[in-house]
Amino acid sequence: MNKMKTISLLLTLGVTFGAKAAEWENPRAFAEGRMAPRATFYPYSSVNEALDANVWQSSRVTCLNGRWAFCYSPNPKSRPADFYKTDYNVSRWDSIDVPSNWEFQGYGIPIYTNTTYVFPVNPPYVPHDDNPVGSYKRTFTLDSATVNNSRTFLHFDGSTAGMYVWVNGKKVGYVQSQKNPAEFDITDFVKPGGNELACEVYRWTDGSYLEDQDFWRLSGIDRNVYLYNTDKRGRIADFFVKADLDGRYRNGLFNVDVKLDSSEPLTLSATLYDAGGRKVYSTDRKVGANETVSFKSTLTKVNKWNYDSPYLYRLVLDLRDASGKTVEATSTNVGFRKVEIKNSQLHVNGIPLEVHGVNMQEHHPDNGHTIDEETMIKDIRTMKQHNINAVRTSHYPQPPLWYDLCDRYGLLLVDEANIEAHGLGVYDISDEAKKTHPGHAEMWRDAVLDREISLVERDKNHPSVIIWSLGNETSNGKNFIDSYHWIKKRDNTRPVQFEQAGEGENTDIVCPMYPPYEWIADYGKREGVTRPYIMCEFAHAMGNSTGNFQDLFDLIRTYPTLQGGFIWDWVDQGFRMKDENGREYWSYGGDYGATGYTHDENFCINGLVNPDRKPHPGLSEVKKVYQDIRFSSDNPISGEVTVENLFPSLSTEPYEFFWELLCDGNVVTEGRFELKVAARSSKTIRLPLPPIDKGADYTLDIYACAKKGDEIIPTGHEVAREQFILAQKDLGATSLAEAKAKIIHDCDNWTAEAAGACMTFDALTGELTAYTIDGKNLLSGAMMPSFWRAPTDNDFGNNLHVKSNAWRTAAQNRRLVSFARDGNSLKAVYRLQEVPSDYTVVYTPLDDGSLSVAVAWKADDGAFTPELPRFGMIITMPRSFNDFAWYGRGPQENYSDRKTSAFLGRYSGKVADMRWNYIRPQETGNHTDVREASLTDATGYGIKVLGLQPLEVSALDILPSALDPGLIKHQQHSNDISPSLRDVYLYVDLAQRGLGGDNSWWALPYEQYRLVGKEYSYSFVIKPIKP
Repeated sequence: MNKMKTISLLLTLGVTFGAKAAEWENPRAFAEGRMAPRATFYPYSSVNEALDANVWQSSRVTCLNGRWAFCYSPNPKSRPADFYKTDYNVSRWDSIDVPSNWEFQGYGIPIYTNTTYVFPVNPPYVPHDDNPVGSYKRTFTLDSATVNNSRTFLHFDGSTAGMYVWVNGKKVGYVQSQKNPAEFDITDFVKPGGNELACEVYRWTDGSYLEDQDFWRLSGIDRNVYLYNTDKRGRIADFFVKADLDGRYRNGLFNVDVKLDSSEPLTLSATLYDAGGRKVYSTDRKVGANETVSFKSTLTKVNKWNYDSPYLYRLVLDLRDASGKTVEATSTNVGFRKVEIKNSQLHVNGIPLEVHGVNMQEHHPDNGHTIDEETMIKDIRTMKQHNINAVRTSHYPQPPLWYDLCDRYGLLLVDEANIEAHGLGVYDISDEAKKTHPGHAEMWRDAVLDREISLVERDKNHPSVIIWSLGNETSNGKNFIDSYHWIKKRDNTRPVQFEQAGEGENTDIVCPMYPPYEWIADYGKREGVTRPYIMCEFAHAMGNSTGNFQDLFDLIRTYPTLQGGFIWDWVDQGFRMKDENGREYWSYGGDYGATGYTHDENFCINGLVNPDRKPHPGLSEVKKVYQDIRFSSDNPISGEVTVENLFPSLSTEPYEFFWELLCDGNVVTEGRFELKVAARSSKTIRLPLPPIDKGADYTLDIYACAKKGDEIIPTGHEVAREQFILAQKDLGATSLAEAKAKIIHDCDNWTAEAAGACMTFDALTGELTAYTIDGKNLLSGAMMPSFWRAPTDNDFGNNLHVKSNAWRTAAQNRRLVSFARDGNSLKAVYRLQEVPSDYTVVYTPLDDGSLSVAVAWKADDGAFTPELPRFGMIITMPRSFNDFAWYGRGPQENYSDRKTSAFLGRYSGKVADMRWNYIRPQETGNHTDVREASLTDATGYGIKVLGLQPLEVSALDILPSALDPGLIKHQQHSNDISPSLRDVYLYVDLAQRGLGGDNSWWALPYEQYRLVGKEYSYSFVIKPIKP
């Protein structure tokens, strides 16, 4: 307590004598010389230029991206303090790319931490001895006409974390907030000819206390920098477009407020063009100096904007002089849509929205936080192809181009302010702590509000932005309540959300993160609620995760107030690296030798896609659950199927439908049909199915695919799928050969012979050690019990590796009690040493050369038995048996709680391709509901496994022990794992524990996907295969 009082006193002194404190340790000094925030738009010299909207081709805009002179200093004391002066020689300096993070240009190290500050916590102070400074310098040229007749502005889209700016040796200003733009009027600083621009960037500032997001700490000028010039007679300073809809959602309510910065009367025109270039609205108005002008109109039957039909109009503002010559023109896209909360639901254009969302960090695998247009479009393309309709910009505004692309291609955005103070406390914090906390303390009020204002003012004209977010994981207090009311007054067209507000006054949406299933259900059942429930973070996709996702949406679709959420998160935040052998891998926290710094290891690896945007297997499950075209049937065997179109705007006309009837995984008949189902409606059709044989597996698979492709969705792309199980054979009634094989015993082995096959069992261990056909041994090791899996990140989070550790070695340490002939079978009885229980394997050789295997396990009465990670056996075969085929769910890996997207069918591939290389190695490659599986070599020899009940099967070139770091979660990488050069492993399981995914720190898989029983048994048959 005394320590807190001391800190409070220091803060009081620091604020009181702020003039003496450096700006980078003064919470009130964050925007010196900076212009007021405004919308993103660019000046052009003509209406045609404005319509083309090619900013880098505008005669008024000068791009300053490129190579700058650069000096890196480890701390402020060692920086070149006078470098900004015009006579300072930088010819011996290095050069650096702008935009970039200097850590990816060879200076300093990237640091990843989730919640803990990198530096000692003592707000608003930051380290002086370990606070790198980047000094940047470059020149630019302006002609005399520009200097004499124009005003010149300098614009930074973003820099980290605090930056001083000088032009021609004169200080222009100082700014903080790494993800917000900063703009300066440098008219009085420039001259004709050559000009010098100098920037001094600090890695840590007091603003860093507001930037404790779950991402890499990187530094530098990492977004675009440019100059623009405007006519001295006048310019468009800002404008706010509100393109709303009337109460019937048919007519557009068009309103634009334009703020002018002018010295004389001018004429302003506003013209709205449709997507075909036709004028749908145009008006002129004479305006006085520095006037704010409003244009209003009602447009009948407008084309509406939504994520499935992102129709854009184009607004051009043209400021002209008395002769009619353009003084300045600009333009922006306009989308008509209405966002509102009614009947306790979030509606877009009068339709309740189901949020199919993801959180997205700003991340590039090679460039850090500097993202190019190609990567942005790749993100959008992959999201749209996987039925994602919404993105939360966690936890800061993205680059301006991202919003233009989301407007164009149709993604809904929750736009979040650049505020997180996680390390200072999130939930219940003391009154003493509140004195220094950004959510509560007066000294932070202006900085917090400025970040909210910058967010809203920059992005207010984007139809894709449907919700404002006040920030992330920062204790709710007066500063956020004030921010909420400012936003609601400034923009009455969008709701505002804040997770930390809970159900308090300053959130329009209840937006929790990672609520348990029961909490979600409780809210859905509650009566009298007035706000929708949309999870700002859920389904933590760390490593092999995304389990029970279908279960969650089954619940969400039960109650109207539950409207989905945003998966954490989109992209694994790893960087591309190579080891000493040239093998590529993805880095994570602690991989850059950050000695002395806190780091949170692989907790930045939570994406649905790799850093290079390669989709994880779990993304297929997300795509299936998120699809807007859904199929259902109360009696699928009749061929009667209901097609439900849940798109808000589109009919199903752009899609064609395909169906297949499969018997035991083979196509029997197939067809296609076209069906026009209006948005938010359904139709039932009857498919011409033949009679079904109840003694076989029959499935009906239906797909909806795009008829005609575009830049985002290719022709033939599958947008929706469903599989109906019409009939299932009784695997337990599978007809087997007779048990008449010849069984022989000698002192060391039991052997069984039939139909050219020979099976050898070790009499001392009870294990199957050899299986030959035509003299060729199909095994390279004994068949063994399998109880363990390489822990997933979720397993580590819920402590499975400790709680179930006894199973890790239970198979190796089992004790043979007896191994003897039992009629036509051989029976091995074992005692498990670590887990008080009996384990039995019964081998029955059959006269066609196959082997029936029956496995049973039973815990002792009253004994404690930890949860089983898996229950099965491993068959070890020579490496040459590399061709894997199975009849079960596929083609991607799937698990008991992540399989709705994996259809029952016949699939094949190479063993080497069955393992997904998770960035931190862990369990991989499983397939559920397997009826049969085989491993063969190039000559056609091999084995087939037939399940006498559905199995879970995987074929890998690596053992779980190689993927398992043990009781301590050592931070392995994919390049640490080497496939076996000798063997391949066929895992034949009754079941494996589900993956879970509600979070990665305590949540368990749901009960129905856990192996917590006291007794398990199953059977399968091994059949030799020969050419």
